[in-house]
Amino acid sequence: MSLVHPTNLKPNFGSPSALRTHTGAASIKVRNAAGASHHHGLEPKDSSPSLPRVAPTSGTPEEASTTAACGARELPPLGSLRIAILLNSYNSPYIAALKSSYEKCLLAISPSSSLSFYYPAHDMHALPNPALFDLIVVGGSNVDPQKAHPWVLKVHQYIRDIARDWPQKKMVGICWGHQTMALVFGGKVRDMDVPELGITTNALTPRGNTFFRFTASNNGKMRVQQHHRREVSHPAPGFIPLLDGRQAFINANNTILTFQGHPEKDAETALLRLNDATRWYGMDVTNPEVRDRLRRRMEGDHDGDFVWRRILEWVGEEGVGVADGVA
Repeated sequence: MSLVHPTNLKPNFGSPSALRTHTGAASIKVRNAAGASHHHGLEPKDSSPSLPRVAPTSGTPEEASTTAACGARELPPLGSLRIAILLNSYNSPYIAALKSSYEKCLLAISPSSSLSFYYPAHDMHALPNPALFDLIVVGGSNVDPQKAHPWVLKVHQYIRDIARDWPQKKMVGICWGHQTMALVFGGKVRDMDVPELGITTNALTPRGNTFFRFTASNNGKMRVQQHHRREVSHPAPGFIPLLDGRQAFINANNTILTFQGHPEKDAETALLRLNDATRWYGMDVTNPEVRDRLRRRMEGDHDGDFVWRRILEWVGEEGVGVADGVA
């Protein structure tokens, strides 16, 4: 995939101006790997009638005092960002709930930001143009990132193209995105012996303590919602751990962050995974004790709001250079 980069729209990252919304582009042409052209404007198309509306959503000034749904704590609002989010699940009945969890969490932290949603498993050619966004989030999926499905390979190549052609562009990988970025840049992924469901607590590494400045009151630990049955077994070269257990990384160039957990998810969205716990995770939720234990783990306190606030602050920070390991 080659991306056409209009120079008059390329943002100046690494300064506070990165928080401002760029205007003046109705449509930008993006060329896919096959050579066909596709137009992507500020309102990406909804390629499937079963999917929720994907026009950019934003908050209002009145929402600035609300609590972040992903952590339920009051935080001062941040400035405006243009955020593209790839929801990579295939035929998931929870796609609307997943979209809503991002909206509730991110717009409580940054009410004037705009969120645009893309669904590669349903339309692999409709991917966000990097020129139009300050942050690109590669979210979760119900598909193995090691599979050679055409849309999976398309997302892999899309990530490579951004890292190569837009080396200062900020990207975040969540769950499947965490694993996918590890694979794309030379790491390895494996099936877990015991899947993770619910909130887990992981120790921050020395770099993690430096990056997440809020943790002085949390004894150097982070609590995040989890639901996954694969994990990064070997990190990609040039990616520095922020949490133990290979749960979060930042690349050496300060342009890519990845998290195995779901800091955007509140308890309501997390609890939907109880419906899949037997099929996907091998947990007998027909047993009341097992179900209650999982429910308690999903309904606990976590640090999702602080994590996302730090991510959005990081978008305005300067990167170092060209991403490592990009072919």
